[in-house]
Amino acid sequence: MVCNAKRENGHMQRVAPIQAASMGWPDLPRAPTTPIVKGVVKLDVPVDKYPNCNFVGRILGPRGNSLKRVEAMTECRVYIRGKGSVKDSVKEEKLKDKPGYEHLNEPLHVLEAEFPEDMVNSRLEYAVAILENLLKPVDESLDGYKKQQLRELALLNGTLREESPRMSPSPSMSPFNSTGMKRAKTGR
Repeated sequence: MVCNAKRENGHMQRVAPIQAASMGWPDLPRAPTTPIVKGVVKLDVPVDKYPNCNFVGRILGPRGNSLKRVEAMTECRVYIRGKGSVKDSVKEEKLKDKPGYEHLNEPLHVLEAEFPEDMVNSRLEYAVAILENLLKPVDESLDGYKKQQLRELALLNGTLREESPRMSPSPSMSPFNSTGMKRAKTGR
């Protein structure tokens, strides 16, 4: 599309867009010819197999940033739907039978995308690969992704403390010695 603009009172102002194709101008981009389609993949979250794993938190990340990164990388809109998708279980029970919340009767699941017809499958496959990786339970002590999320959360909250050998407290910096803070009295 080419925009026609006119000057008024020294400011540029958009008038109406003109289709390059309708003007017969060569070498200008034309409107896409492939239709936009909605592709939906229902990816089940294995909460039944791993009830102690917080999959929703793992997908969302701190303040939803991990989800936003997945959406930006894949250009797919990721929805978390189904039982357990609402944080407050009491509220979820109240909403369960209301219009628009029918998904709360289904198992927890994710994913949807809208693209030109020739791109939708490749984008969805990419998103599915990323989400399947996030939906694999990992031992917390070995989970680098969760450590990264916790570090990001501390950074967002302003509570991040960089740990380095030079930053560790020396013996004279202890809060329990005579030069530092004193211990609380216990009443003896």
